[in-house]
Amino acid sequence: MKFLVVLLAVASLTHGKVVIPDNHTAFGYLKNSIAEAEKIRVREEQYLQQQRIVGGVPAGLGQVPFQAGLLLDVIGFEGRGVCGGSLISANRVISAAHCWADGQNQVWRVEVILGSVTLFTGGNRQFTSVFINHPSWFPLLVRNDVGVIYLPTSVTFSSTIAPVSLPQGAELEETFAGESAIASGFGLTVDGGSISSNQFLSQVRLNVLSNSVCRFGFPLILQDSNICTSGIGGVGICSGDSGGPLYITRGNGNVLIGVTSFGIALGCQVNFPAAYARVTSFMPFINQHL
Repeated sequence: MKFLVVLLAVASLTHGKVVIPDNHTAFGYLKNSIAEAEKIRVREEQYLQQQRIVGGVPAGLGQVPFQAGLLLDVIGFEGRGVCGGSLISANRVISAAHCWADGQNQVWRVEVILGSVTLFTGGNRQFTSVFINHPSWFPLLVRNDVGVIYLPTSVTFSSTIAPVSLPQGAELEETFAGESAIASGFGLTVDGGSISSNQFLSQVRLNVLSNSVCRFGFPLILQDSNICTSGIGGVGICSGDSGGPLYITRGNGNVLIGVTSFGIALGCQVNFPAAYARVTSFMPFINQHL
């Protein structure tokens, strides 16, 4: 499976200075995501199926029942951007803040797609303009990159649409370092790739890193409120996967531990880690909007 590279490259180091790259970044992401959404739309119309996760495998219908696809209407642009999200209640979806406002552009409306492995066809589809970003969202350094989407109509749970569990109890104190987690999304499956044949929604299994290890990859960016996965083997999230879930299996259920946020500007398959908003760090904000 071409691993879900929903990772948005945020910054790289050049001569000791932080450089904000033009592509694959949370800052300024929305303009770039419009081209990716159009590629996906064209391929779907041609009845082709394609995975996006780098190094991953296609996800079957109902395999990730909390996965949301987001089609973004951006102010000043005719095309639509693309992101992911996770259903956390009958009428709430959590995603990345940069999917609504990336520091350069602003979304005015989101189409939320649930219960589908394709973005442009099938599933439960709702439009909303209620997307509440974290009050301390700081685009330039990609801090507090979470937001909650309000659905106008509550969905009915089924085998293909169901919420993911949020951390609770002792899980709130866990770092999850060393755990095996899964990321999923509708984004690119290779660096610079196009939308080609195979399943649209993809998923990949990744190892969770400690922040002390991940900080070597993002020395000026990474915060305690981030969680990271290894990119060894060229697998991970890529462009178009932003806002999507990173989750672990506990007992008979899945627990959301991360919201796809950013990666290195050099690309999705360069063996660098990927960073996510750490869900346990944002539970007060999430609970406020449930």
